[in-house]
Amino acid sequence: MPQLFSADWMNELKALWNADPDVKDKLAAIGFNSVIACGLKGEKQPLGVFIVENGECVRAGDYAGETPDWDMRADRKDWMKWTKEPMGMVGLGTAYTFGKLKFLSGDYGAMLKNPAMAGPFVKSFALMAKIDTQ
Repeated sequence: MPQLFSADWMNELKALWNADPDVKDKLAAIGFNSVIACGLKGEKQPLGVFIVENGECVRAGDYAGETPDWDMRADRKDWMKWTKEPMGMVGLGTAYTFGKLKFLSGDYGAMLKNPAMAGPFVKSFALMAKIDTQ
């Protein structure tokens, strides 16, 4: 059972992402390229990184100084809750509004206004819930 945001965990997410047409193919249709980082609130740098080219995750693993386009942070207890019970669109909005999910980089508002990005983003939380996480 991999540790949250470890290289093993990030690579399990990569495999799930690339196998899911509602994520990979929909993001490919809009030419989505991004460096996505995940970590814990209050820490200087993220723990894991996820590099997407044309909708496909081409590399995932430990954060190694990449400049993230998206840097998502939350308390460990919240991340662990979301790996058990993934958020939908309403839950995502609530988590953001009440500060449980922070974006140190990335335009959350613009993403929500673009259904081609918002749908796959919400779906990525459901993918996280498929990983047996410690």
